[in-house]
Amino acid sequence: MLSVIIPAYNEANNICRTVGDLEKTLRDSGLESEVIIVDDGSLDGTLERAMSFKSTVMNVKAVRYENNMGKGHALKYGFEYTEGDLVLFLDADSDLPPAQIPLFVEYMIKYSADVVVGSKRHPLSDVHYPLSRRMYSRAYGLLTRGLFDLRIADTQVGLKLFRRDVLENVFPKVLVKRYAFDLELLANASRLGYRTVEAPVILSYQLSSRIGFGDIGRIFMDTVAVFYRMRILHYYDRNP
Repeated sequence: MLSVIIPAYNEANNICRTVGDLEKTLRDSGLESEVIIVDDGSLDGTLERAMSFKSTVMNVKAVRYENNMGKGHALKYGFEYTEGDLVLFLDADSDLPPAQIPLFVEYMIKYSADVVVGSKRHPLSDVHYPLSRRMYSRAYGLLTRGLFDLRIADTQVGLKLFRRDVLENVFPKVLVKRYAFDLELLANASRLGYRTVEAPVILSYQLSSRIGFGDIGRIFMDTVAVFYRMRILHYYDRNP
């Protein structure tokens, strides 16, 4: 079964569209599935809109906690409600059409992968986003390769597919709750020897994108902290 986790913060205007598109994709693909929507302390009624969605194709659960904790925290929280042997992360903002999901499953099978990550840098990707974001993405990719020897060109796209055991083994060590969460998760999956492949994506950033210069600074600091824990403290090598 495929478990889809959708972290959502103030996505009342998008959540039903995203889940509706997801339902169509899963119906057409025939994948047995469940959907866990995690309201990350929204203030706009995201949970109520999510709970109003009724589906005959997939089991939809909506869960919430009071304070905004970050996307990484929401994904870890949602994982506790999943039952599938495959777990997919999908952003709530409709930037990434759910119709791409069957391709990710195909890539996992075709390449015997443990993790499939969407990549803006894949030669088959169709992406539309500002030049400033392109420059940041390229620079961050070079940084993560240099610090972690991570053979992934793009860690930040909000569409990723995992075999369940990867998350069971990696999540207990993941500390970052916000934007550098993806990097910490993938770096540790690589450290444990899991096979990761990149897949092309269709992506068009909306004007509501929330990352600013302050966020970029925090991403950098969190990334350095992950490096320090991994290379200096060897924190991730310790037994739970």
